[in-house]
Amino acid sequence: MTLGTRALGVVLLAVLVLSPPVAGAQPLRGHAEAGRLPRIGFLGNTTPALEANLLGPFREGLRELGLVEARTVVVESRWLEGDYARLPRLVGELLAANVDVIVTAGTPATLAVKRATTTVPLVMIAVGDPVGTGIVPSLNHPGGSITGLTSISTEMDGKRLELLRDVVPAVSLVAVLWNAASPLQVLAEQQTRAAAQVLKIRILSLGVKTREDIEGAFGVIRKERPGALLVLADRLFLQHRAHVMEFALQQRLPGVHAYRELIEAGGLMSFGPSYADMHRRAAYFVDRILKGARPADLPIERPGLFELVINMKTARAMGVTIPQSVLLRATELIE
Repeated sequence: MTLGTRALGVVLLAVLVLSPPVAGAQPLRGHAEAGRLPRIGFLGNTTPALEANLLGPFREGLRELGLVEARTVVVESRWLEGDYARLPRLVGELLAANVDVIVTAGTPATLAVKRATTTVPLVMIAVGDPVGTGIVPSLNHPGGSITGLTSISTEMDGKRLELLRDVVPAVSLVAVLWNAASPLQVLAEQQTRAAAQVLKIRILSLGVKTREDIEGAFGVIRKERPGALLVLADRLFLQHRAHVMEFALQQRLPGVHAYRELIEAGGLMSFGPSYADMHRRAAYFVDRILKGARPADLPIERPGLFELVINMKTARAMGVTIPQSVLLRATELIE
């Protein structure tokens, strides 16, 4: 080897050692090089205990992608405890913690994050109608800093009413419990009312915002005596699911609800997307964003898994006979 060749080799080696890696090979947006782990902000709507069945799959999804808490990422969690008035403060806390991406579920929380920042990426989970509520302009091309998963819940409410008619053919008046504080729930109530008109079912519309409002709705139900209860998809009812389902059982009010958690708490039936599966899938979006992908380039996904859950113990207690055609469609029977 000549002196000139040896010198050229030294120069090339120095370039390889000292130059930063190319953008495509840069792990987790370069946080490791800065000696700082990436930070994921998780904004829960209720409490860790009430959302353990959702937070667990999200964490499992992260681990499957190599994102392990305290080793390769930090997860900053904040919990609303069912109180949407806390949204501005808790979103502010996550932004002050300098998180690299925020993950949250539902329309109110997603809107709160959108109002607070246009720069920190947001992965939304189970937002019923992100286009109709103005969160994004398009599912395929969300633009801006928001992506994630939709639960298409406004399309599901009519289907739940149809399923209720299959189970209770004689029902003529159905109480509908919905969150009047949520823009999505306004749309969902309208969709449910339209579906009820087609089925020639009357609706007792009960918009609530707090536990006190729920108690007031119970009073109206006792007075009007509907034949069934439909609880629409909102985190407020996850927070108070045991209380609401206990009332439904006492009043012998069958219903097809949005969340399986209500059925585990004593409700009759639920039909809808698997929220646990959507939380697991949210980890994919987080991983892509931390590796440098822009949320605007990640199309919003629809649910991939749907569940029909029936509580047979509750059916017996209410004196409801589930038709065989419905039983055959069930993904899970709770005995």
